[in-house]
Amino acid sequence: MTVGGQTIVFVDDFLEDPHSLVQAACNSRFEPASPAAEQKGYPGLRAPAPLAYTQVITGLLDPLIKVNFGVPEQLPVKVGLSAFSLTTTLPDALGPLQRTPHFDASTPHHMAALLYLCDQTHGGTGFYRHNATGLQRITADNRERYLDAYHEEVNHRRPPARYFDRSDEQFTFLGMMPARFNRLVIYPGSLLHSACINPARSLSSDPRQGRLTVNTFYDF
Repeated sequence: MTVGGQTIVFVDDFLEDPHSLVQAACNSRFEPASPAAEQKGYPGLRAPAPLAYTQVITGLLDPLIKVNFGVPEQLPVKVGLSAFSLTTTLPDALGPLQRTPHFDASTPHHMAALLYLCDQTHGGTGFYRHNATGLQRITADNRERYLDAYHEEVNHRRPPARYFDRSDEQFTFLGMMPARFNRLVIYPGSLLHSACINPARSLSSDPRQGRLTVNTFYDF
């Protein structure tokens, strides 16, 4: 599918036995993704994904990403973080940078693979355009221009204490990939995006109740 003219790939019913991965999450030791005092980065808990899972999906996704996202065939795949994730931070505890869309990296072939191990009641992933610059994908060429404008806006008007999921003065909502149990979503990490969170439903440290995902990042 495309959102704002940008390609996003999804695969439903991705794993033959997704419940075994949920059980692996239940058996894992989760830690804060970043110190709460920093109020930036992923707003919740993470635990390493099973190595076997990461190895298998990397073998599957390497050619799929190259075909669908124009990554040169000769570039080797490099695996970054691969982790279970649970969103747990209350809206009032979010830092200013956690209240707006973000990008993962500005390198040309940085990719995110997000596996939902929760259902549609946990929202999804939204994609956005920055109004002042007109950008929706942050690259090495426009990164400094975007960050200058973004930080000036945030310093001038602090974002409200909420999970971002709609248009406002700073960003325009372009579309959302809804959560669905056992749905894999692949998109460039340079796209401005945000988890669309229902705080009344999703903020739980219980893998069987919360917004459980597996996040795997690649660069080429």
